[in-house]
Amino acid sequence: MNIKDAKEQIKRSITAYFTKDEHGRYVIPIQRQRPVFLMGPPGIGKTAIMEQIAAELGVGLISYSMTHHTRQSALGLPYITKIDYGGKEYSVSEYTMSEIIAAVYEMMKETGIKEGILFLDEINCVSETLAPVMLQFLQYKTFGRHRVPDGWIVVTAGNPPEYNNSVREFDIVTWDRLKYIAVEPDYESWKEYAYLSGVHPAILTYLDIKKQDFYRIESTVDGKSFVTARGWSDLSEMLHLYERHNLKVDITLTGQYLQNKSIAREFATYYDLFQKYRSDYQVDKILAGRAPADIKQRAKDAKFDERLSLLGLLLDAVTAQLKEVIWQEQTQTELMDALRIIRTVLIVPDTDPVAALEEQIQRLQRRVENGRASSSLSADSERALLNTIDILEEQRAGFAAAPPQDGKEAFNKLKALFDKNTKALKKQAGSAGKSLSNVFQFCEEVFGDNQMLLILETELTINGYSSRFITRYGCKEYFDHNKNLLFYERQREITQELESLEAL
Repeated sequence: MNIKDAKEQIKRSITAYFTKDEHGRYVIPIQRQRPVFLMGPPGIGKTAIMEQIAAELGVGLISYSMTHHTRQSALGLPYITKIDYGGKEYSVSEYTMSEIIAAVYEMMKETGIKEGILFLDEINCVSETLAPVMLQFLQYKTFGRHRVPDGWIVVTAGNPPEYNNSVREFDIVTWDRLKYIAVEPDYESWKEYAYLSGVHPAILTYLDIKKQDFYRIESTVDGKSFVTARGWSDLSEMLHLYERHNLKVDITLTGQYLQNKSIAREFATYYDLFQKYRSDYQVDKILAGRAPADIKQRAKDAKFDERLSLLGLLLDAVTAQLKEVIWQEQTQTELMDALRIIRTVLIVPDTDPVAALEEQIQRLQRRVENGRASSSLSADSERALLNTIDILEEQRAGFAAAPPQDGKEAFNKLKALFDKNTKALKKQAGSAGKSLSNVFQFCEEVFGDNQMLLILETELTINGYSSRFITRYGCKEYFDHNKNLLFYERQREITQELESLEAL
C-alpha cells in the first residue's frame, strides 16, 4: 500500500472510532478501539501524513518517538503509598502519571481540544526495559494505571527488521489487538503531497525522469547508502532558501540530504542544467502569451528530458499564480466570517469599533495558537488566519487614528474593504486563468503531441491547488484536452490489448 492509501485508511478508522451513539458515547469503547500500526521503511512520510490527518479532521496530535523514552518516562516514576487491606496498612508501589499520557491531558487543558491522535513512532524499536510496558500499552492503552483519555485514538508506527537492527517481534496476542497497515515507498502518491507542500520543481522534474532515485536503501562496503522521501523534502526547503539568498547549490549540499553519492552527484548536475533552462526559457513571457520565436523553436527541437524540465518550469510558475488565488480565497472566507460577527457587535449603540476589532483579532490569534499547539491547523488555514489578522489590525489602527462616527459607519468601511478585496481577487483569478490558457496554447504549438499534453493534464489534476482552481474558475483548454486525451488513452489501451493478444 502506498502512503496516500494508508492515509485514507487511517482517516476512515479514526472517523469510525469517533462515532458516537444517541447518548454521546463512543460506539466502539476506547478499550476496544484497536490501535493502528503503520509498518514501513524510514523516511517515507509516516509522521507527515499524521500531521495532515490531524489538520484535515481538526483534531489534536501528540507525537512521540518511543526510542527516546526510558521506562520511567513512559511508565512514570515509582513511589510508595499506603493502602488499607482488612484493617491492616500495607506499603505498595504506585507510579506517577506517564509523561506521554500527561502530555495529552496538558494539550486538552491548554487548547480545549477534547479529541485527537496519540501517535507513537518506532514502537517496535524500544529498549529491552521498555518493551513489556509498550506491549501492555498496545493491549490495554495504559501506561501503569493511567489510561489514554476517551476521544484520543492511538496510532503507532514502526520499521521492518531489514531497516533497523533494534526491531522487536510482537507476539500473536499483541498483533491480534492492532490494525496492521503495511506501507511501501511510492513516488506518484508522494508527488501529490509534494505539490501541496511546495517541493522544488527541480526535484519533481528530476524524479519524473529518474523515478528509481526516489527511494533507495543499499548496503555498501562503506556502510548504508540511502535516499528517502524525507531527504528530498528537506533538500527542497534548502534549495528554496539557497536561491533566496543567492547561495551556490552543489554536491556538498545535495550530499548532505541524499546519502547516496551517485544520486547526490547526478541531482547536483541536473540542478545546474535546470537553472540554465530557467534562465534560457523566458517563462514569464510564455505565461503572458508572448513567447519569442526562438524560444518556441528551441522547445520544438528539445529532447524529451529538456521538454520535461521546461514543462516543470511552466507548471511551477503558473501554479504559483493559481495557489495565490486559492490562498486569497481562504483569506476572504475568514474575513467574511469575522465581519459577520463584528456586524452583530457594531449594531449595539455606543459600541467601540476599535474594541470590536480587537476582540476578533484576539479570537483569531487564539485559533492560530491552539492550532499550532495541537497540530489541528493546516499550513494554508494558518496562512489565511494570519492574513485576516493583518487586515483587521490595519483597520483597527485606522479606526484608532480616525474614529468612525458610529458602528454603522465603521462596518460600512469594513464592508467596502471586503468588496474591494473581492474585486481584486476576481481580477487576480482572471489573470491566473489567462496564464494557464497560455501554457496550454504554448504546449499545443511547440509540442503538438498528446504525450506532453497528457503530462500537463495529469500534473494539473494531481496538484491540489491547480485542480481546486480549475474546479472553481474553470479552464476551457483543460476540459477540451481532457476529452481528447481520454480518447487517446483509450486508443492506447486498445492497442496494447491487441498487441498482447497477438503475442499469445
